[in-house]
Amino acid sequence: MFENQKSEAYTLKVPLDATRVEDPEGGREVKVLAKDRRGTLTTQTVKIEAGGKAVVTLRFREDPGPLHVVVGPPDASDQELLALQTLSVRVPSRQWAQGETAELAPVLIHDYFWFWWRRWCRTFTVRGRVVCADGSPVPAATVCAYDVDRWFIWSSSQQVGCAVTDPNGAFEITFRWCCGWWPWWWWRSRIWQRDPYLVRKVGNLAREHPDLRLAPTVGEQPTLEIFRDLLREDGVDTRKVLGPGDVNRLETVRGRLLAKLPAAPQLEALRVWPWYPWYPWWDCGPDLIFKVTQDCEQPGTVIVDEPVSETRWNVPPLLENVQLVANSLACCREDDCDDPPCEDGECLTYARVCNYAITNIGGNTGAPMSPEGYARPNAVAAGTRDYNGDRPFAGVVNVVKNSGDMVNVDYYSIQYNDGSGWKALPAGGAITIHRGWLLWDGANWHSGSQAFPYDTASFPGFSVYQSREHFEANGPFSDWWPGGGRFWITGEFLVMRLDSRKFTDHTHHFRVLGYQLDASGNLNTERVLPFCAGEEENDLVLTFDNRVIDPLLDVPSNPCSTTIANCTVHLCTSEPTTDFIAVRINGRTVDACDVVDASEGMLEIDFRVHDAEDGHLAGYTLFSKYKENLYVDLLTLLSEPGSSLVSLAADDPGPTYGQALSAPGVTAPHWYGGTMRLTIPAGKAFPEPCCYQLELRAWKRTVVNCDHDYEHCNLSEYTLGIGVCRPLPEGLQIERAPEAVRELIRRPMD
Repeated sequence: MFENQKSEAYTLKVPLDATRVEDPEGGREVKVLAKDRRGTLTTQTVKIEAGGKAVVTLRFREDPGPLHVVVGPPDASDQELLALQTLSVRVPSRQWAQGETAELAPVLIHDYFWFWWRRWCRTFTVRGRVVCADGSPVPAATVCAYDVDRWFIWSSSQQVGCAVTDPNGAFEITFRWCCGWWPWWWWRSRIWQRDPYLVRKVGNLAREHPDLRLAPTVGEQPTLEIFRDLLREDGVDTRKVLGPGDVNRLETVRGRLLAKLPAAPQLEALRVWPWYPWYPWWDCGPDLIFKVTQDCEQPGTVIVDEPVSETRWNVPPLLENVQLVANSLACCREDDCDDPPCEDGECLTYARVCNYAITNIGGNTGAPMSPEGYARPNAVAAGTRDYNGDRPFAGVVNVVKNSGDMVNVDYYSIQYNDGSGWKALPAGGAITIHRGWLLWDGANWHSGSQAFPYDTASFPGFSVYQSREHFEANGPFSDWWPGGGRFWITGEFLVMRLDSRKFTDHTHHFRVLGYQLDASGNLNTERVLPFCAGEEENDLVLTFDNRVIDPLLDVPSNPCSTTIANCTVHLCTSEPTTDFIAVRINGRTVDACDVVDASEGMLEIDFRVHDAEDGHLAGYTLFSKYKENLYVDLLTLLSEPGSSLVSLAADDPGPTYGQALSAPGVTAPHWYGGTMRLTIPAGKAFPEPCCYQLELRAWKRTVVNCDHDYEHCNLSEYTLGIGVCRPLPEGLQIERAPEAVRELIRRPMD
């Protein structure tokens, strides 16, 4: 007889007695599980009869040996039932000594378990929307909910469910949540990490109480080592990382710590241990934060990432009206025809360039007339530290039209005028537009994208984009557009993507020409599209400023790198350039790596911050950095007696574009900078004996690849020792000095 045909010879009867339950609810199911010596699980579900009793019969093919029998709710999985603090019985091996059938004494079910079995595992539903800052929906985004737990400065998050947003940004996440775990089992499944938010909050308390003795720790896993000084007298072992076997002693340790720690109502309100009791295995209402990703410009772009400070505590089984506001990396659905109003017709109206409204780009409709082509024209108030105005464009520049439809425009081309008349774009001047879509097939959402190249081959003599409207009416799945189940989620209203690197650094005008296809499939009826508000021809003005990396700028006096690494090294570019010209203390020149005394007197730094080509300097910073993570902002010392910042060969020393505009000779939108001299007290710049590094950083105002950050930047660094050892007598080399003299030289200065 085959193994799988053997009879189940061993039988275990488990009587259940719920007669002591006040309301036994006849007909309710109970699950019984047995785990044998090999780890094999045998289960059966039985209904409790009206009298409050039932018998479960479990059968085994061979001698099961000692058994672990568990009784619990019917909706718990086998593994969950083993991990819950429910009824259990140990069956020893000798139970089978008298034969192949055994019967246990009745397992009594009390009100305590009868109550919790209905609450340990429940279904939760979360409903909400993901929107952009302006309220427009974010479609096709993956929303994931995480239960979060905290222990002192560490946190742990567990994903409970995910969903994809629909065209209106709505989502619904349904998940199952259990509580009542054995503490050791709960801990074993957690992944911990040091939490910056909690570290900051506890750090604030430590600063308020200088006598608070917390040991520094950099580990990512929870440990009592941070409390070693507070617990030393109590004999608590704090050396190892906490694990599942430690959870039972934490409440005792908590009592000892509370007697020594200062009161911290702010941390208690945040439910931070030890100020707040901690039993997360009994947390029957999940504590949720959310993370949202979207395949927008880049796959998997994070557009919402809530920290533990935004935890929603003890959410109910139905949590509604959750609104998640996405960051600037999200792709929003631009289908709101109320604000701004949609304008359909054989026309177009520009709406934005790189997320800047057309009314906020100089020289365009509704914007100040000058400076032409600059984002945020005249936004810098003279005499302020603001430098975020009069910004030119660089890299790839996206141009978006108003959210209406172009009528009778099957294809369109782009011309530009650099002051010498209208002409076709240079090769590569316009690049492929990618529009993302979302499809509902009746059961699931699917996403994809469609490429719209600036085609130079389909129509001899023409370079054109196919209009989005023509593709919807004639392309694949044309019966799905619009509103038939397929929606654009990204790039719907993109008119063009310009590669500004194919143009000179200059101010340029652009216009769109529309075409229709005739019966033979040829382009005809070329016309310059008017603005939708009237008969005036469309016109877009933009100013470009791209940066050149030139290895010829690598010279011994100012070495540089051609690796563009977020300005972590000095780059071979003059857009902008940075350089330390001279450093003097009390009039004496201090070369790089020199060792000097700077306890008194004045420090002079001659330095260059220059955007010689285009004059689009935004600002610069100058720091002295020392020890570990300590620094002095040298420009903040200008209020000290005798301090000054003057121009040696510059239009104005700044240090920001806004401040430079207040000076004679600087006219928006140009500030070139140049060579400056900073004079400040040396003792303030170098507060203690140490090795110091002077750091000079500069930025341009250019908007690069539609990013609001300041990518066009540069860095120079200059190292010197202040009071760390005695300066050598002039002409003396330490290698040639006697050993006694060398020891004296190495000795720190008094």
